[in-house]
This record gives sequence, C-alpha cells and structure tokens, in this order.
Amino acid sequence: MAIRKTPKSKQKPRSGILILTVSIAVIAFLCLISSLNSTNGFSFSSTKNSDNLYYHRPYNSSEKYLFWGNRIDCPGKHCQSCEGLGHQESSLRCALEEAMFLQRTFVMPSRMCISPIHNKKGILYQSDNATSQERWAANSCAMDSLYDLELISNTVPVILDNSEAWHQALSTSMMLGSRGIAHVQGVSRADLKEKSRYSNILLINQTASPLSWFMECKDRNNRSAVMLSYSFLPSMAAKKLRDAAEKALLGDYDAIHVRRGDKLKTRKDSFGIDKALHPHLDRDTRPEFILCRISKWVPPGRTLFIASNERTPGFFSPLGIRYKLAYSSNYSSILDRFIENNYQLFMIERLIIMGAKTIIKTFKQEETDLSLTDDPKKNTKSWQIPVYTMDGEGC
Repeated sequence: MAIRKTPKSKQKPRSGILILTVSIAVIAFLCLISSLNSTNGFSFSSTKNSDNLYYHRPYNSSEKYLFWGNRIDCPGKHCQSCEGLGHQESSLRCALEEAMFLQRTFVMPSRMCISPIHNKKGILYQSDNATSQERWAANSCAMDSLYDLELISNTVPVILDNSEAWHQALSTSMMLGSRGIAHVQGVSRADLKEKSRYSNILLINQTASPLSWFMECKDRNNRSAVMLSYSFLPSMAAKKLRDAAEKALLGDYDAIHVRRGDKLKTRKDSFGIDKALHPHLDRDTRPEFILCRISKWVPPGRTLFIASNERTPGFFSPLGIRYKLAYSSNYSSILDRFIENNYQLFMIERLIIMGAKTIIKTFKQEETDLSLTDDPKKNTKSWQIPVYTMDGEGC
C-alpha cells in the first residue's frame, strides 16, 4: 500500500504586528537618546558611572521614571547659557517635586553647569596651585559633588543620567515599545498621575517649560502647593561639604547673607537717569546701614559670620566696631581641601549660616524671615531710582 507523504507546510511570514511594534520601540528609543544630546557638550555617554563620586543606586524593575532633560533648564531657554546656583536649584527643586507628586524616580542630570560669573576663585583666596586653578576653570561639576543623593532619595528617589540604572531603564523601555516611553509636553501633572496612558508608562520623557524648569511650579505662591521647602536642597549638601562646614567651628554665633554684586544692576532710562530693580539694596547692604538694621536682632559683642558675593576687600570691616567678624576666608587653609568651585563654597557657607543662632538674609523668602532689605526679591519690571538716604526712617 502506497504511503502518502504529507506535504510540508510553508513557514508563515512573521507577524507584521510584531515588526511594527519593534520598529516603534526602536524609533522611540532613538528619539529619547536624541533628546539627551544638547549643543552644550552634555551628551548621553556610554561610559557608565564615570563621573559619579559617591552615589550608585541600583536599577529597580518596580520603579517608574521621570526624565526632564540631561541638563537643568535644558530643554529651556538656558540651554545656551548657564545660570547661578540659586536659579538652578529652583528648577531642580521643581523637578523633584514633580517626581514626588507622580511617585516616580527622578532621572537627575549627572552634572551641573557652572556660571563663570559666579565662579571667580578670588572670593575665597588666590592659590598658586595649578591643579586647583584648573579645577576652578571647569564649566561643570558632578552633581554628587554638590548633593548627597542618597539623602535626597530618602525623600525623592533619584538616579543619575550616566548611571547603570539609567542604562537599564532605557533598555527596558525600548523592549516595552509603546508601553515603555511617553514623550509629553504641556500635560498637566494631574493627568500624568491619573490617566492610565501616562501612569502605566515606565518612563515619562517630559519637555519642561521652554523658559526655565521652575516655571512648571509657578503655583509656588500657594504655600499649600509647595511639597519641598526652600531649605530642602541646602540641607542636602554632599557629605564632604557638611564635614567642611563642621570644621569651621564658630561656637555661638549669628550670621548674615549679604547679596550685592549680581543684584546691584542699574540701567539708564530714556532721560539718562540710572534706575534699579532693587532701589534700596545698595544702601541696605552697606556696613553703616547693616549696623542700623541688625542692632535690634544682634547684640554687641556677638560673633557675626558674613557670607557675601561682595569682592571689595575690607568692605564689611566697619561692622567690627560692634561685632567679632568671621568669613569663610578665615578658614581657607581648611576649606581649600574640600572646595573646587564657588557653588561648593556657597553651599558650605549656607550650612554655616544654618547653624547660627540668628539668621539674617538679604531678602525675605518666608514671612518670618529677618532681612537686610524690604525690597522684594522677585522684581523683573519696576525699575526705580536708587535710594541712598534713610529719609527719616531711623534705626
């Protein structure tokens, strides 16, 4: 009896749906990688953990991630420039708040740009050490040389954008295809949290405000909406900076922060008259007016720590008729081992200020703050003629 052979069935072509899914995943991944590159030299590097000094957070498959950009305020109007530490901290705090609200791990830029305007070493003292001078000429620094990221992660989990964890998160998001990455712009935080097409996505790649990141938190005047206080990042300084601040032993002391330089801006109006955004600031931050202002808060004979961006030697010496003056420059032999830029120096000064019995700021941030001037810190429109006299205000 003849045995009938069963003809071999032809192999079915691969599913078009599978090919389409893989294509979408690859395109999404390439779009994200493209968004990680900027014109300022901050690029997504294949070198993992190359700049990370202390912090290594492992990848966690149960976490979801929020990415705003590989540099603070970029994307944004400052991609081609670099703002000071305070400006960048406002933006970083906003991004951390967003991640906190969405219950996501924030992908933090691994480096912070350093503005040359705010990074002249002369504010501490001049060193002949060539290596030290080279460090201070750098245009960026490692984020974990400024902040204790493990300490931050106790409140808001963070990973760095050059870490092994970030590489794994990207790889996983590529494999998940359309469920892996969502590129969003102009979507409310409520929708990002509540709508499943966003909340179930592994990685949200969010284009923040084209102005500055902190504009995403423009409801800060509503105090109930603020999740992280102004003191959050200052208190998260890297351990080596906290150690440096502890070495500057002052005992029982008071402190003032005197912001002059960058805030003493004037411009001429159409009649050639000089006008300023902070008309009383130059007056209020001069020694004779500081003595008058703080006399009701700081008794004579107290040790007064002064942190300032004023560069004129001996500018605050007149305060010595009433107080024992202390500056970070008094401890330059100690601090030089810890400090590579003025951002680190300012963070140490903030820590010293935080340890003072009485703290007097330049501008008020909270209603209960003591301040040297009554001019509002936020003033971008009203240019006025500077005032240099007391005009009967008295002490």
